[in-house]
Amino acid sequence: MENETTMEQNKMGVMKENKLLITMSLPIMVSMLVQAMYNVVDSLFVARLNEDALTAVSLAFPIQNLIIAIGVGTAVGINSLLSRYLGERNQEKVNKVANNGVFITAVSYIFFLIFGLFFTRIFFTTQTDNQQIIEYGVSYLSICTIFSFGVLGQITFERLLQSTGRTVYSMYSQAAGAIINIILDPILIFGLLGAPKLGVAGAAIATVIGQICGFSIGVYLNHKFNHDIHLNIKKFKPDGHIIRQIYQVGFPAIIMQSIVSVMIFVLNKILISFSSTSAAVLGIYSKLQSFVFMPVFGLNNGMIPIIAYNYGAKMPKRIVKIIKLSFVYAIGIMLVGFVLMEIAPREFLSFFQASEDMMGIGVVALRVISISFLFAGFNIVSSSVYQALGNGVLSLVISIIRQLVVLLPVAYILSKQGIHAIWWAFPIAELVAVVLNLIFLKYVYKKEIKPLQFVK
Repeated sequence: MENETTMEQNKMGVMKENKLLITMSLPIMVSMLVQAMYNVVDSLFVARLNEDALTAVSLAFPIQNLIIAIGVGTAVGINSLLSRYLGERNQEKVNKVANNGVFITAVSYIFFLIFGLFFTRIFFTTQTDNQQIIEYGVSYLSICTIFSFGVLGQITFERLLQSTGRTVYSMYSQAAGAIINIILDPILIFGLLGAPKLGVAGAAIATVIGQICGFSIGVYLNHKFNHDIHLNIKKFKPDGHIIRQIYQVGFPAIIMQSIVSVMIFVLNKILISFSSTSAAVLGIYSKLQSFVFMPVFGLNNGMIPIIAYNYGAKMPKRIVKIIKLSFVYAIGIMLVGFVLMEIAPREFLSFFQASEDMMGIGVVALRVISISFLFAGFNIVSSSVYQALGNGVLSLVISIIRQLVVLLPVAYILSKQGIHAIWWAFPIAELVAVVLNLIFLKYVYKKEIKPLQFVK
């Protein structure tokens, strides 16, 4: 057992770079693809109820994304710091990072519990006055937020497995939760197999049951197989220094991903001024694009601990090679997504029972927005490189400029030209981000990676 642990711990510093990246990333990419299905299934089945139900789930997305943002952002900080201490062979700090990470995840849940109990109706009434959409939305989002401890815990315990190189086990946790949700969705929404017909609420219940199951499996797998980390909640005391270090990387990642929620919320406000169908189209795009973006995020989740480990172990050549390989794979994945969106937008929209009005808006939207995929792979990997090397603030700057400074103002200006013009804001924003990332990557290489070659 000891030899197996040593081999597992050391593979991030000795295995051939391409094999290592694939070994670390592929299980996460597979689980992320399952996660993408997880995200889409609710909308696929809810769309069979009616368009108002689909619009309500689409309008709920910013808050659901905020939950993911806080969970993933915190986990990015845990992942980067824990992998670095593994590279330095500092077991005491590895354990402290893991225990403090679980603690701040629990604290984060309290925020969403309060929101779910008291603020969901206010959230929907700020977006629409359609009472049917509001009722659907409150029913759906209240359940998702009140029981959000499942998704927050699932993310944290998956990342603890990923941080130590045990990405296959993290795949089991995520895939199990997603499959449970996919099975329960039609049963609870339409009342199959003797279950009550719960409609939109059924979609939310299926989601949180899947998340809680994934969380439970993650806890078990860490206890059973993750011998590099020793969690001891009974003897735990919060460590302010460790928490600050986690958030030094994690907080910019939280803000960066939370900006997506702000961006979608504002875009929904712009789009719903044309029609609720326009907002539903944005919701459909958000679900469909996850099949392209999730594998790239999976690639990044495998890449971050490798870079952080080799940074701690002072191996600059391995860092550079991993970064280059990640760019190649990410851009390739995005290119496939671009081609599919260009040639089959009607087929994708038909999965969501799209009306002719929705088809008219959606076909143009998918084809125009997918142009941004040609630039997004490079931008996503660049941001993750900054996070892995402890420069998460650079990722934050890029995200703010891309989504708030460029995308939203451009979308508002283009909206004066009509609904079809709005979608061009996406590729314009990604192109601006490419220019900034080229500058930032050069800076990070000179500041963080190049000096390592002089360290004995």
